Amino acid sequence: MKLTDVVIRSFRVAKVFRENTDKIKSFDFSPTGETVVSSSTDDVIIVYDCQEGKPKRTLYSKKYGVDIIRYTREEDTVVYSCSKIDDTIRYLAVNENKYIRYFPGHHKSVVALSMSPVDNTFLSGSVDKTIRLWDLRSPNCQGLMHLQGKPVCSFDPEGLIFAVGINSEMVKLYDLRSFDRGPFATFRMQQENTCEWTGLKFSKDGKFILLSTNGHVIRLIDAFNGLGIHTLSGFNNSQGLPLEASFTPDSQFIMIGSEDGKIHVWNAETGFKVALLDGKHTNPITCLQFNPKFMTFASACSNMSFWLPTLDD
Repeated sequence: MKLTDVVIRSFRVAKVFRENTDKIKSFDFSPTGETVVSSSTDDVIIVYDCQEGKPKRTLYSKKYGVDIIRYTREEDTVVYSCSKIDDTIRYLAVNENKYIRYFPGHHKSVVALSMSPVDNTFLSGSVDKTIRLWDLRSPNCQGLMHLQGKPVCSFDPEGLIFAVGINSEMVKLYDLRSFDRGPFATFRMQQENTCEWTGLKFSKDGKFILLSTNGHVIRLIDAFNGLGIHTLSGFNNSQGLPLEASFTPDSQFIMIGSEDGKIHVWNAETGFKVALLDGKHTNPITCLQFNPKFMTFASACSNMSFWLPTLDD
């Protein structure tokens, strides 16, 4: 089945999980799409089986808390930032519930984590106005960039470059092999007056960069020249929450949740809204991602919902 406007509009919630007592902060699908891992304000890490549609494993991070969580390229290991004690990033073997390594260095909250799609490298961005480059095999930082403001960051789909959004007004592109020479491109935009950038993602085809905010808009820019393509709006976010926006894996559509439990979907090329889906979430949908391999997506408030299309092939 290919994603079309009609298929998008046919998605319905297939399963709701009420495993958490508090807000889900982030989640991430494994590269195979077979599992999704979530982190929540109640210091719980839950792995869900996407094919069976059930929770597979529950782990607790009561001592350190858990904030942003990302799969590595392995199905059974994750890295996550912490919400208590310190701002060290932790590398966890999920099946054994054992830490493999710690990555100390940041001295304020980590607000961005991005895993390379091709190797053991990952990026972290912090309120301390730095970006750090890491290798899973070493506790030592492999690269450090001092910035003029709070960053958002992400690798591109090839893992060759990464983008850093700074101060909600500029995006810088770096070549991974020569990042110490500075950015090879800088895109300056009009600074956001009413909101901050809270996330940055590349489309899978590498053509677009999506900037999420804690306001009423998300911005789509051209990944090659930085020109603004669309400003997408019309979703509720009066509380100023960092709502997660995502691409579908075919780069065709952009999705975001809202504080009224609805999901808004736009065509990335035209900027037209193609669907408004009711997730019946009781709280704001702060997390939303499409499965990289299967025709399903997940949305989360304090509950996790799995969605499926209701059209037959």
